[in-house]
Amino acid sequence: MNVILLEKITNLGGIGDTADVKSGFARNFLFPQGKAIPATKANLANFEERKAELMAAHKEHVAAAEARKAKVNGLNIKIEVNASDEGKLFGSVGTRDIADVLNSQADAEIIKSEVLLPHGVIREVGQYDISLDLGHDVFAEVTLALVSQDAPAGVTDDGSLIDDVEAIDDQELEDLDLEEDPQNPSEEDSEKSE
Repeated sequence: MNVILLEKITNLGGIGDTADVKSGFARNFLFPQGKAIPATKANLANFEERKAELMAAHKEHVAAAEARKAKVNGLNIKIEVNASDEGKLFGSVGTRDIADVLNSQADAEIIKSEVLLPHGVIREVGQYDISLDLGHDVFAEVTLALVSQDAPAGVTDDGSLIDDVEAIDDQELEDLDLEEDPQNPSEEDSEKSE
């Protein structure tokens, strides 16, 4: 299906270019979002009348994306996560988590679909370079550090909750008492030797 692009779209073309796309892509994405119109004679004439208006709107969108890029590009963010001693997360960090942290630190109005995680969600602590696609061929880079938080009292190493911390401490003490001390034999051992 031939369409006329109303804005610059990566891998398709710029404003006013005609592109041959699959009809489903046009009907489900390009037309509803106002990114393209069908390439008919009437639409071509209409586009020529609106070209200056569309170019001005495109420049405004690019300027807004560049302003958002200036807020976040090169930013170092840190997220504390609950992780095992081996560095495996109990859960994962995804695009929504990263967007929320960026918005709280830089007030950049990042949405989760702009955060690019080509390998899926992150499941290990470490440092990651994250790309953001802010639209209109504007990209930003941020550095994400996932660090393990200290487990609060009442949480085991595997992330499960302990209901009664005192009961666990008492049990650990009993376990220690049951262990044999090689220098002080237990009463049973002393009776056997007699």
